Amino acid sequence: MLEKVVIANRGEIALRVLRACKALGIRTVAVHSSADKDLMHVRLSDESVCIGPPSSTDSYLNIPSIISAMEVTDADAVHPGYGFLSENADFAEQVENSGFVFIGPQAETIRMMGDKVSAIELMRKAGVPTVPGSNGPLDDNNDRTLALAKEIGYPVIIKAAAGGGGRGMRVVHNEAALLKGVYVTQTEAKSFFGSGVVYLEKFLENPRHVEIQVLGDGQGNAIHLGDRDCSMQRRHQKVLEEAPAPDIPTAIRAEVAETCVQACKNLNYRGAGTLEFLYEDEAFYFIEMNTRVQVEHPVTEMVTGIDIVREQLLIAGGAALSLKQEDITITGHAFECRINAEDPVSFLPSPGKVNLFHAPGGIGVRVDSHLYSGYTVPPHYDSLIAKLICYGDDREQALMRMQIALDELLIDGIKSNIPLQRELVRDSEFHKGGVNIHYLEEKLSS
Repeated sequence: MLEKVVIANRGEIALRVLRACKALGIRTVAVHSSADKDLMHVRLSDESVCIGPPSSTDSYLNIPSIISAMEVTDADAVHPGYGFLSENADFAEQVENSGFVFIGPQAETIRMMGDKVSAIELMRKAGVPTVPGSNGPLDDNNDRTLALAKEIGYPVIIKAAAGGGGRGMRVVHNEAALLKGVYVTQTEAKSFFGSGVVYLEKFLENPRHVEIQVLGDGQGNAIHLGDRDCSMQRRHQKVLEEAPAPDIPTAIRAEVAETCVQACKNLNYRGAGTLEFLYEDEAFYFIEMNTRVQVEHPVTEMVTGIDIVREQLLIAGGAALSLKQEDITITGHAFECRINAEDPVSFLPSPGKVNLFHAPGGIGVRVDSHLYSGYTVPPHYDSLIAKLICYGDDREQALMRMQIALDELLIDGIKSNIPLQRELVRDSEFHKGGVNIHYLEEKLSS
């Protein structure tokens, strides 16, 4: 068992990790920027260390400062949360080389999964269904590139191998635009990610975004915890998620989940991970693997009863998986609404002082948030300030509880996207289930 963990993150996920540590009797160290000295988890942690000024580059992304904090506090391990350094293989490697435990996969695994080309190849070998594509990076042979696109069939999408967050992608609808599209994407990829490697895939017109949660212990054991639908997106950023994904045939759901487990066993995967898919016409197509805990992990926790962060901590402490696949039962339905400090119409960030914060309650209602009345949301970081999660015996009950909870949720002093979320959970098409990844963008533009 780990004895002391540095929480190398901020906001709601830092508080979430702190709670899981406390439940296991693990002491905590909150590392924070100078702008975050009043964060709730900083107040509640056993120790805290300021690691730099407000800029993420000089604080939460400052590897030497975080490792120094681990050394001076005599910590055992670091939990990176999500974002920041959570999928940085160099960070994981430096942590392990310094004699500490990185709560997540091995650096080699992070590196392989961070490269979309190698990730797709590894998944294909494990039997995970993938999108028809170039099966590797594009080279300087224009004739080969044109032939590949013709074989795949237009439209195609050019993707940066090191891309993420909606960047490094370009859709091409015809042969005339292909080579220029490849060049521009390569240039952007080199600028954004430091690597100009790109590959080609079939562009699915109206897919859903469905992902599968996995756990592995790095000792050859792996399980899945079911799936989530994250199709309600704006600019490739998730807004509202649910578990399980609605209207997927049981046999297809089970088959793809089993291939994900096999892939994790092949990788000897350690920790929590998520395999993301596009789902269209009753077929799954792998797009990437996130080697960390996801923002939307609570909906899976609600329908399985499994504390995913607790499992991360136990695995990092050297424990083998205590759960077998037959122990996992998906019961009921859950939704998560991401609450952001932003204008609900223009989506511009809205930092500032929270005059009053009231969290909703009731059966099946969970709020993951670092907010409190009097807290000032800084302008330096992501706008996520809360996650509202609601559970029900079925999808209809969970959705009704979410409507009530959103009406009760109060954040005064700054703008938030609560009005948009209230509208979405009452949307007639969303009520039917199974909207595609373009639905929200189209709704907002109409």
